Amino acid sequence: MNMDKWIALVRERIEELDISQEQLAERVGVSQGSIGHWLGKRRQPKVESMNRVFVELGMPHYHVSMVLRVLGQVGEDKGRYAIVEDDDEIDLMQYIVCFRYPVRGWDELGAAEPENAMVFEQTEYFAQGKAFWLTVENDAMSSASGRSVPQGMRVLVDAGLEAEPGRLVIARQPGKTAILRELAEEGGQRYLKALNSSYPALVCEEGCEFLGVVVRVHGVF
Repeated sequence: MNMDKWIALVRERIEELDISQEQLAERVGVSQGSIGHWLGKRRQPKVESMNRVFVELGMPHYHVSMVLRVLGQVGEDKGRYAIVEDDDEIDLMQYIVCFRYPVRGWDELGAAEPENAMVFEQTEYFAQGKAFWLTVENDAMSSASGRSVPQGMRVLVDAGLEAEPGRLVIARQPGKTAILRELAEEGGQRYLKALNSSYPALVCEEGCEFLGVVVRVHGVF
């Protein structure tokens, strides 16, 4: 196993994305010290952890087994190609940048992410915090004109962004289930507004919790 090659790829990608080891550690689900030990060759990460790092850095086509390999890209014949020391044979910059985030149910919000495999959906968006997809379950955000998020669409929610007026957010009022609404503010009072005019605006009650900001609707937002 060429650990030096893995470290070089990870360091290069961290620099390209301009993120910290702490941010990467949060995404991978380990401590910042673990990332530092891995990149400093003070500890050998498990194969599963090495592949998780690739996924979280938008490099899912790289895969670690006993050797570091590049998986065949979409549209190519299936195959695996060993990375050799002569990088002229493979242009490491010619990869598709994409990130996978889990598709969660509304009833799962607030609960810990399950450890077993979940359904994922890819996007080019690099989240600032924990991110997840939700499927819109009603017509509250459907509008005949202007911005509209119809029932059945899937939205990507970034929990690392601050909820600001004008953004679509996932909010949860005390003792109630989470909802998708546009955050508005008037006279110092915050409101949760539906894009469908048949739904009333809701006052943000004390203790209203913002679970994240919508950044993509099936990749276009």
